[in-house]
Amino acid sequence: MSLNSSQLSNEQCEACRPDAPKLSQDGIDQLLPEVPLWEVIEEEGQKRLHRVFTTSNFELAMALASRIGEYADVVGHHPRLVVEWGRLAVTWWSHKIGGLHRNDFICA
Repeated sequence: MSLNSSQLSNEQCEACRPDAPKLSQDGIDQLLPEVPLWEVIEEEGQKRLHRVFTTSNFELAMALASRIGEYADVVGHHPRLVVEWGRLAVTWWSHKIGGLHRNDFICA
């Protein structure tokens, strides 16, 4: 059974242990439709969840990055944020396991 986005968004990001299992490709394929406009990329041999948000100026991109950063601190799970004029690139992955975990999809 697949979760719909409202169910996924109601889940809590939980601390990820170093021995937590990475999502299988089937798990990724099941969750990816629940986070529209996000894509799976591979960097340094690790699968990561990535999205670029566009804004009308630098100030709005910074404000969005700040809000995501505040959320990340609350849940203890931090993405890579790259702010440029009119855009914010966000990349989630679970550093401890070197790949994707359900937490990454919850945060996205």
